[in-house]
Amino acid sequence: MSTEDIPREAPASSTAGEHDAWSFRGYHMRAGEFTAAMSHFYRGELSRSNTWRLRLDTTTNWAVVTTGATLSLAFGGSGLPHAVILLDMILVGLFWWMEARRYRYYELWASRVRLMETDFFAAMLIPPFAPGPHWADKLASSLLTPEFPITILEALGRRFRRNYQWIFILLGLAWLANLALFPVAATDAATLVARASIGSVDGSLVMLSSGLAFVLIFLVGWLTLGLRQTTSEVLPHGVPLLGLDNVPLRLHRRERLAIIITSQGDAVARGLMGDLHRGVTSLTGTGMFTGEARQVLLCALTPRQTNELQRLVRHIDPSAFIIINQVHEILGKGFESFTRK
Repeated sequence: MSTEDIPREAPASSTAGEHDAWSFRGYHMRAGEFTAAMSHFYRGELSRSNTWRLRLDTTTNWAVVTTGATLSLAFGGSGLPHAVILLDMILVGLFWWMEARRYRYYELWASRVRLMETDFFAAMLIPPFAPGPHWADKLASSLLTPEFPITILEALGRRFRRNYQWIFILLGLAWLANLALFPVAATDAATLVARASIGSVDGSLVMLSSGLAFVLIFLVGWLTLGLRQTTSEVLPHGVPLLGLDNVPLRLHRRERLAIIITSQGDAVARGLMGDLHRGVTSLTGTGMFTGEARQVLLCALTPRQTNELQRLVRHIDPSAFIIINQVHEILGKGFESFTRK
């Protein structure tokens, strides 16, 4: 959370020139202590992202090793059927899926690291030398309700273009070469198709299904090229990653919209505006079961304010009805700027 939003209660023992960056239930944290805590947190998140980055290399190594072993057996005169290469393609596809899942976890930690680098550390170097007003809310939202910052399709596409497309191309060419060369060199396409048969499955059906599988794999790999939610990749010049408030952010804090149905709307609205410092819009409603008039209050707030809102409303009107929706984006004063894009 931004230090401007936090009520400060300086303890009596504070020395001159010292100010609390954070205080809660009698515990006080100085600005230097806050910076030290954030530095330790940054190192911890960096270690997490490095751990998951190494796991990405592990699945790639598995795919390379199994491919090398399969090709050695298929072309080593062992007499193994060509279906071994197709089975290895399936195994490599499984490794590809596993690596994409791991990449999403890696992106989760990497996005936090990037957020701290761009909106905390970099902000110390760029005037006005202050973090963006909402960076801490975004970081807190990621800690409280973690969400993958990229979709599985983007993860599959990125890992495919980075590593797996070359493995699949190699296996595809090796499979065709195996059909063409063993047991003797094929003289025409009909012989090649006939050799592609697996048991009672006709060779033409095997060739067709394998071709469709290759087309689907490459479509997934290249049609996702326009997805740019990643924070760990070095993207082409002009494509923004996480950044300061005047740069489009890829990590959203998932603001909330509270809908409060109450018979004490004025008191609840005053409490929300006074304690949460959030604007409230009042609508008039009618309870269809009782026929009684009710006020419907709309209040946009951050994730960390939801518990406080529930306590406040419950204290004023225990019979109130509260609906809290997670919204994709809120533009306006106190949230994202209209001109940020």
